[in-house]
Amino acid sequence: MPQTAASITPQTEPGHLLRNMVLFGRLLRALGMDVTPTQILDLVEGLHYVDLRRRVDVKNTARTLLVNHYDHLELFDRAFDLFWQARAEGELSTMDLGKILRKVNRRKKEQEAAPAQESGDASDSERDLQQEPLIDKIYTYSSRDVLRHKDFSELDPDELDEVKRLMQAMKWELEQRRTRRKSFALRGAYLDMRRTLRQNMRYGGEQLKLSWRRRKLKRRPLVVICDISGSMERYSRILLKFIYVITNGLEKVEAFVFGTRLTRVTYPLKERNIDLALDQAVAVIQDWGGGTRIGESLKTFNYEWGRRVLGQGAIVLIISDGWDRGDIDLLDHEMRRLQLSAHRLIWLNPLLGSASYEPLTRGIQVALPYIDDFLPVHNLASLEQLGELLQRLSEQRPLRRQQPLLSGSAPSTP
Repeated sequence: MPQTAASITPQTEPGHLLRNMVLFGRLLRALGMDVTPTQILDLVEGLHYVDLRRRVDVKNTARTLLVNHYDHLELFDRAFDLFWQARAEGELSTMDLGKILRKVNRRKKEQEAAPAQESGDASDSERDLQQEPLIDKIYTYSSRDVLRHKDFSELDPDELDEVKRLMQAMKWELEQRRTRRKSFALRGAYLDMRRTLRQNMRYGGEQLKLSWRRRKLKRRPLVVICDISGSMERYSRILLKFIYVITNGLEKVEAFVFGTRLTRVTYPLKERNIDLALDQAVAVIQDWGGGTRIGESLKTFNYEWGRRVLGQGAIVLIISDGWDRGDIDLLDHEMRRLQLSAHRLIWLNPLLGSASYEPLTRGIQVALPYIDDFLPVHNLASLEQLGELLQRLSEQRPLRRQQPLLSGSAPSTP
């Protein structure tokens, strides 16, 4: 049965501190504050460490443990003063504390507050209080927060649909690079001689006003190369949805997938309908769920596509677990060439999200010396981490490491 503030009556007999605390918590909940039984128990425990004869100490302790929002501080103070002041026994049984507090708040917000309802029979309220079970909210992470940290391989079909919607709502931004082209600016580093001479013709050629130019800013291109082999089967489909989102969220994005061969999927993923786009992409992939030859696939990319898509300081994302059955020497050679062609080389590994992961596969061991950032890609939180990295990349080419850091966060950028 819904509780009303009129049903809350402190017990005046000695030894009823816990019950009165419970009643006070119910009063706060009736006024719209989030107070749980656990908080009430914490308050009772905390009162052992303060002097109960000092009203200000009791009030400050209760405020600290029961108030969760700044906006509730004034409401709590008024409720505390009303509830815990000395009264004749039985006086509060006919008093609606909630009504009194609502009247006080209505003086400030007359148009927003609704008139309080009159209390019913006091005996009925007492009976309702005794019969009403103490049921409260169990505060846990919201479903969205749970999905943010849940591994992609553990999602059920309904959660996959929700993750797909959350992915589509994500905003992606890449850092801007300075181009060689220049444009007019009120303050700049370069003197615009033509504009300066033209503007000063009215002064007989005297250089009284100067015009400036600065270098234009332009988004870096992004290249995504994703492993869709058998070892990546648990993550391939959800990662393909991620590639769709990032392809449609940024201007210059090239998307490739590989197993035993390299396949370009940029145009199929440009379809507006995500389900149709994924179906079209899967249709052009001939080696889905097969073996893995990272070296041969990167060689095809470097020789056939590198010159076309790696200009203008492109950022390259390789998504793979590192399992490779191909030529390891070829992988080493092609990784070195790809690193020299890209502004930044980022490797995303879904297995890196596990605390027990170690880079023991041959492919990862060969590729690590050429990777600028080694990051996990196993849940939505890791994608958010990737987005933050792409936004804060520095203008200059990163210092190449011989052995990059193995951690969940990107190494610092010089």
